[in-house]
Amino acid sequence: MSHACRHLGLLLLAEAVLCAAATRFQDVLSQGSTSTVTSYRKLQGWSSDQNKWNEKLYPFWKEGDPRWKDCWKGGRVTVKLDTDSPALVGSNVTFVVTLQFPKCQKEDNHGNIVYERNCTQDFPVSQDQQVYVYNWTEWIDNCGWENCTSNHSHNVFPDGRPFPHYPGWRRRNFVYVFHTFGQYYQRTGRSSAMFSVNTANITLGKHVMAVSIYRRGHSSYVPIARASAIYVVTDKIPVSVSMFQKHDRNISDSIFIKDSPITFDVRIHDPSYYLNNSAISYKWNFGDGSGLFVASSPVVSHTYTLQGNFTPNLTVQAIIPVPCKPVTPTAPLPTSAVMAGAASNADNSTSVESMEDNPDEGCHIYRNGYYRSDISVVEGILEVNIVQMMSIQMRESQAENSLVDFVVTCQGSLPTDVCTVVSDPTCQVSKSVVCDPITITDECLLTIRRAFEEPGTYCINITLGDDTSQALTSALISVNGGSSSGKTEGVFIFLGVLAVLATIGAFVLYKRYKQYKPIERSTGQADNHEGLAAYFSNFKAIFFPSSTEKNPLLKSKAGIV
Repeated sequence: MSHACRHLGLLLLAEAVLCAAATRFQDVLSQGSTSTVTSYRKLQGWSSDQNKWNEKLYPFWKEGDPRWKDCWKGGRVTVKLDTDSPALVGSNVTFVVTLQFPKCQKEDNHGNIVYERNCTQDFPVSQDQQVYVYNWTEWIDNCGWENCTSNHSHNVFPDGRPFPHYPGWRRRNFVYVFHTFGQYYQRTGRSSAMFSVNTANITLGKHVMAVSIYRRGHSSYVPIARASAIYVVTDKIPVSVSMFQKHDRNISDSIFIKDSPITFDVRIHDPSYYLNNSAISYKWNFGDGSGLFVASSPVVSHTYTLQGNFTPNLTVQAIIPVPCKPVTPTAPLPTSAVMAGAASNADNSTSVESMEDNPDEGCHIYRNGYYRSDISVVEGILEVNIVQMMSIQMRESQAENSLVDFVVTCQGSLPTDVCTVVSDPTCQVSKSVVCDPITITDECLLTIRRAFEEPGTYCINITLGDDTSQALTSALISVNGGSSSGKTEGVFIFLGVLAVLATIGAFVLYKRYKQYKPIERSTGQADNHEGLAAYFSNFKAIFFPSSTEKNPLLKSKAGIV
C-alpha cells in the first residue's frame, strides 16, 4: 500500500512539474515586461494569458535567436503597429498592423508572396512567369489542406481553437496574436490586420499593446515579427484647438494682431464616434476680461482690443446617453464597514464619473475636456496705402527701363520688409517679385522704386510686413517707354476738367472702400478708379513739376527702396 502511494505521489509531482514548465501566453507575449496589475476586468472576446501556448505548432524564439535570420526568404519582415489613441473611456480604440516585406516582394490577390516585376534584384526575373517567394495556394491545392492528415492540425490557433471558417479563410496565411491587460486576442489575416477594443473595462492610463505574427509553414507556423505600441485611455475628452487670423504671417508662433478677429476651431478626437449622440457645449474664457462665452459650435471668433499676453481657456462638456443601471437593493452595512469601504474606494479610484438618472429622459454621464494656451497680441500692420506714383525722367543713354516711384504709407506697427509683385492687368499672372528689407524708425512713410522693362499696363501689389503681420495694397499703372523728351511715362491725357473731376471722385471712392486684398479685373477694366488715380498723379507731375517739392509728405520721406 505504501509502495502504491509512493508511486501516486511521484506521478502527481511529475504532473505538477510539467504544468509548471508548460509555456503560457504570458511567457510568449509579454516580451520581457512584467505587469504590476494582478487582476483584470475581462475584455469582450479576449482570453486570459495564463492559458497554455502550443509551442510545438507555434515555436517561441527570444530576441537574438539565430533562427530569426532564416524566418523569411530574402530578408527580414518588419511590422508597423499604429493606434488611434488616446481613447475616451467607454469608446473603442483601434489598432492597425501592417507587414512590410523585403525589397521587391509583395502580396498578390490570392494571399501569396511574389516578386514584383521590373524591380531591381540580385537575380533576373522572367517577364512571362511569376516568381513566388511563398506559393501557399500550391500548398493548399496539392494537399487539400483541411483533408490532408499531416496538416489538418495546422488550422488552429496557439491555444488549440480552430480557425473560423468564413469565406476565403484558407487564403489568410498569417496569424496575429495580440496581448494587453493580461489577456490575448488571436486572429488570422493577410499582410495587414485591423481590430478595435472597447475601453469600458480598461483602467485609465497608459498601456502596452503587443503583437506577434506567424506565417504558415510546412510542418508548423514560423514567427516572423513582433511589435508593440503604447495606447492611452482617459476620462478627459481629447481636445485640440487650431487658431487662425487673417494677415498672420506665422500661425504657429501664437502671436496675433489686435483689433482683428481670431478664429478658434475646436477638434474633438473621437475616431470611434462615441460622442455622436451626445450634447456637446463649449465654454470659453478668452482671458481678456470679456467674461464667459458658451457656444454650441466648435468654431468661434474673438477679437482682442488690447495688446499683451493672454491665456484663453476652454472647457468642453459632453452629456452622453447611457443605459440605466438596474437598482439592486442591498442591506445597510455597519458604520465601520461603510467607512472602511469608502477609504478603500478612495485609494483605488482612477476615474471620476458623474451620472444622472432621469426617468423621463434616460440616464447620462458627463465627460469634460480641457484646453488652454498662452498667446501674445501685438499691434501689427493694419493698413497700407499708395499715396503717390511718379515716373522718373532719365537721360536717353540711361533710358533702358522705365522707373516709377511709389510713395507708400501704413498704419499700425512699423514694417521690416517690403515685397512688390508686378503682374499682368488681370492681376493673375505674375511677371516679377522683388522683396527688400527696410528700416523705419519714425513714421510709416517710404518710397519704393521699381523698374519696368517694357511699356504697357501692369497690376502692382505692394506688401508691407513685420515678424507677425503683413498688409497688402494694389493698383493699376500704365507705363510708356523711356525717353529724354521730358515727358513722364505712364500718363494718359484725358479731356480737360472732366478727367480731373472723374479722377478726384475715383480717388475718394478708392480711399473709402479699399481693403487689403489684390484687385481682380479683366484687361478691359484697366480704366477704372485706381488706374485713373495713377494717371492723374503722373499728369500732375508733367504740368506741375514744382508741386512735388511743395508736398509736405515728400519732405520727410525715407530713402528710396
